[in-house]
Amino acid sequence: MNTKRWALIALFVMLGALILAACQPQTETVTVEVTRLVTETVEIAGETVEVTRVVTETIVETVTVVQEPAPAVEGPKDLVVCQAQEPDTLYPYGGSMLAARAVQHAIFTNYQTQLSFGYQADGLEKLPSIADGDAVVNEVEVQPGDMVRDVTDTVVAWGEGITVENAAGEEVIFDGNPVMMKQLVVDFIMLPTVYSDGTPVPATDSVYSFNLAGDPDTPTTKYAFERTASYEATGDLSVRWTGLPGFMDSTYFANFWVPYPEHLWGGYTAAEMLQAEDVSRMPVGDGAFRVVEWVPGDSIYLEKNEFYYLEGLPYLDSVTFKFIPDTNQLIAQLLSGQCDIGTQDGMAVDQSPFLIEAEANGLLVPYFQTGTVYEHIDFAVDTYGDYRDTRPDWFEDARVRQAMTLCTNRDSMVDNIMYGRSEVIHTYVPSVHPLYPEGLTEWTFNPEAGIALLEEVGFIDSDGDGIREYYSANVANNDNSDPASWDGTPFKVTLGTTAGNAMRQQLTQIFKENMKECGIEVDLYYVPSSEWFANGPEGVLFGRRYDLGEFAWLTGVEPSCNLYGGWNIPGPPEDVDEDGNALYSSAWGGQNQTGWKNAEFDAACQLALGSLPGTEGYETGHKQAQVIFSENVPVIPLFLRLKVAAARPEIVNFGVDPTQNSELYNIYEIDIQR
Repeated sequence: MNTKRWALIALFVMLGALILAACQPQTETVTVEVTRLVTETVEIAGETVEVTRVVTETIVETVTVVQEPAPAVEGPKDLVVCQAQEPDTLYPYGGSMLAARAVQHAIFTNYQTQLSFGYQADGLEKLPSIADGDAVVNEVEVQPGDMVRDVTDTVVAWGEGITVENAAGEEVIFDGNPVMMKQLVVDFIMLPTVYSDGTPVPATDSVYSFNLAGDPDTPTTKYAFERTASYEATGDLSVRWTGLPGFMDSTYFANFWVPYPEHLWGGYTAAEMLQAEDVSRMPVGDGAFRVVEWVPGDSIYLEKNEFYYLEGLPYLDSVTFKFIPDTNQLIAQLLSGQCDIGTQDGMAVDQSPFLIEAEANGLLVPYFQTGTVYEHIDFAVDTYGDYRDTRPDWFEDARVRQAMTLCTNRDSMVDNIMYGRSEVIHTYVPSVHPLYPEGLTEWTFNPEAGIALLEEVGFIDSDGDGIREYYSANVANNDNSDPASWDGTPFKVTLGTTAGNAMRQQLTQIFKENMKECGIEVDLYYVPSSEWFANGPEGVLFGRRYDLGEFAWLTGVEPSCNLYGGWNIPGPPEDVDEDGNALYSSAWGGQNQTGWKNAEFDAACQLALGSLPGTEGYETGHKQAQVIFSENVPVIPLFLRLKVAAARPEIVNFGVDPTQNSELYNIYEIDIQR
């Protein structure tokens, strides 16, 4: 029995003890005076008569009583949030840890949220929209030398060799003349928030934040910044974003930069801010709480921001974030009342049975939510460099990929690894997504159909050893392009993933056994994350030097078709086709490490990416791309990872959302019900 299992048993013992303690009757010695009527027969004057009199008795007795809880005493509402990790920094542009984001939600106003596959205004009056007129598409004349977004989504100067989409929706190549293009202009109006030092938040602080995010020394993505023509304050509480010509951003309404206090941070350079104590450890924000103390390795203590802009909020007087790396200890402190909330970074799916038992006994409220992180096994459809000589290119044939998907028991993975609380997925978004299409091909577990498809391709077990070999002569409707030199090659491939991940080791073992039943031998290997995810050409995944690879992608509110775009295949930027066009426009930064390229999929995805929400092209493009993806299966989508959190029963207004990464996004509304 392993350590984790013993720990789980210990927690069940603790749970039982707590239940018994809560329900155990208490014995007490009770002394009472009892008054009663007593009828006696007495003899008076020679006659026997009945006399009734009042008798008072003192009775001492040991009785069993059930103690009623003492009435709650009103006092400060102090919430204790327990999480596994300590933030590396509280500076929002300094890192991306989920543990840090949880605390930042308390310090800074969100301005926008991403709940249930949608977007909502928080510190803004509203989200801008084309329909409301606070977002418009203009036609502008672009002169040679002006910066534009070209048809490959690259920021370039309009000039020799550049192709753009003009205002009429046509692709045009530079001919030395100006060109008319579309340009988005979006207006945002902020609500009147106030920093915890009492300073009102001006629109210019959003512009300061924009410039800070774009600084080369700030470790943030520069995608939206680079595609911005201008970002300016147009009033005390209003800003305007103008995109580069040709950049029809489908999430234009999200191009608002959260304001940060220039009056406090403006004296630092972008590089200095990464280390400055009053930025990284004690930042001043306009959120519901202010940082009071950070005890390294132990906790961060926050108190209510007396200047918070929402009247009557927050409900809490203070919040303490405690760092408890051990999951079992974290749950024990939840049960004992030392913690009020246990966040998802400190919970694991394998604690599910215990959490469910605790819920049944009224001790905890667990939250199980499928998120937007999905595990998948990728086919190396097109490998790179000398790795191409290590095996035949079997995965270029969609039938092989389809057969292996049919042979994969994904329901077993969900039941055994996710305790039945997740779902098998068939594309790169979950079935509850509003853009989930009808007409998807769902390759349900059917090894017989998978075997039939493998035999159609030419894989048979000629020597009875349980492993199929390839023979071109056995191919149904024989395609002479199949190299006869592959004949007799056993279907043996490798599957790699990250080391030290118990969940992935379990699912890859299931996959290995599934493939064995279909006559495919799979050798498993596990490597450190730093090696597995390293950039090409040296990296395993993104250097396209693997057979099968297992890992997770994070999708979001927008379906991430770009992950599988032909233009997003990693490779050397100097490689060109016969016409001199770059084969790998994304260079080694590409994310489609499968090497799969499908013209119909690319066209549908580009249609979606180049269209605005609410338009036919946006919806049609995203849905068509998923249908094509599901039919061709360049990867085997497995299941959605679970977000697991827990809280004590008296905590209200707490929950876990699929698309809002941190569950503490609404900490200003969380309350303790006494």
